[in-house]
Amino acid sequence: MSTSATEQFDAIIIGSGQGGKPLCLSLANAGWKTAILERQFVGGTCINYGCTPTKTMVASARVAYLARRGADYGVQDGAVRVDLAKVRKRKRSIVESFRSGSQKKLESTPSVTLLFGEGRFTGPKTIEIALNDGGTRRLTAERIFINTGGRPAVPPLPGLDTVPALDSTSIMELDEVPRHLLVLGGGYIGLEFAQMFRRFGSDVTIVQRGPQLLAREDADVADEVNKVLRQDGIEVLLQTDAVRVAKEGGDIRLTVRTGSGERTLTGSHLLVAAGRVPNTDRLDLKAAGVETNEGGYVRVNDRLETNVPGVYALGDVKGGPAFTHISYDDFRILETNLLKKGSESTKGRMVPYTVFIDPQLGHIGLHEEEARQQGRKVRVAKMPMTWVARALETDESRGLVKATVDADSGEILGCTVLGLEGGEVMTMVQIAMMGKLPYTALRDATFSHPGLGEGLNTLFMYME
Repeated sequence: MSTSATEQFDAIIIGSGQGGKPLCLSLANAGWKTAILERQFVGGTCINYGCTPTKTMVASARVAYLARRGADYGVQDGAVRVDLAKVRKRKRSIVESFRSGSQKKLESTPSVTLLFGEGRFTGPKTIEIALNDGGTRRLTAERIFINTGGRPAVPPLPGLDTVPALDSTSIMELDEVPRHLLVLGGGYIGLEFAQMFRRFGSDVTIVQRGPQLLAREDADVADEVNKVLRQDGIEVLLQTDAVRVAKEGGDIRLTVRTGSGERTLTGSHLLVAAGRVPNTDRLDLKAAGVETNEGGYVRVNDRLETNVPGVYALGDVKGGPAFTHISYDDFRILETNLLKKGSESTKGRMVPYTVFIDPQLGHIGLHEEEARQQGRKVRVAKMPMTWVARALETDESRGLVKATVDADSGEILGCTVLGLEGGEVMTMVQIAMMGKLPYTALRDATFSHPGLGEGLNTLFMYME
């Protein structure tokens, strides 16, 4: 379909991710005539390429891990074999269920026009969309919202364009377990896939440029993560630069440089997990006058407004923190300010996150090093998970718990839980922080026994 006339809307949303989709529904239910543009699949990164598919596969990997450990619990077990094609089928089924449900909700909502295609600005308030089924449409609105997310970055590694490298999307489409997976990058994504495929049965090597895994974490936490992965049989190479890569027969040969010189790693598959870049390069933002930073992310203020009045950005496309729950909170800020005459902003909001390695790493608030760099006077509480009865009873006691507390007020500034259900335990601390409770409230609380939460009693008994 092609139209020569420009179609008028109250709002245009480019991208149907975890911020764009609920914003579209909220505006439409408030009576706004709303168009939402999607290049491929409704749901954005989270449903299609991120949280939903990866955590579905993480669950399968955990089952394989526990099955192999049956003897540790006195359960006699046989050989464990992973059928990756069935793992993929399960993943696809759940993704399709979430995706189709989201699409149906948009399509059934009055005042919503869902268009599939590639949108670009032709002016500050006008969008042209090249439709996937052919033709173009031109749209205009007083308010436009950019929710186009990001995609895996491609590092400038010599030879990378000559090998069948995987990224965080394509690796989930494999139908056979790799013999030896080389992972380029020691961040959240790289570690989740590294441990997952080790549990599926692959040999795994992680190549990390920096001195530690998970560069944003405190060094003691990163060291413990390193210990966990090595216990799982993963080779971890720190302070190691990738120099070049080539395909030789059926193998991939990755040359790296360490402090002791160059060496060549040989693997069957290569996963490139070297960060992400924003999907702004095809939006023609210059036509609208919308400013971006050096990395291509859309510049916004704390109310998610760009430099162009009436144009907003939400989710990963505006830069970090790149988490689904932050994208959804962006939606809530815009909904409150546009529909409820509020004055919400991103200032001071909490940014919890969980890395779904096993044991999980959950974090909220300031890291110890961050707090010290800010000049705060702090006290630190730290303990191993071996001090938690529930962890010992389930024979899953790897990891540690660490909290940073203001030395004067007793306010909890931050907490990291690397342990069984670490993300859930972290959330307990977050709720205490939201209520501005001192650490003593958790130290002296009566929690159900035997539970993971009661470990917080013990943690806050041991303050430096």
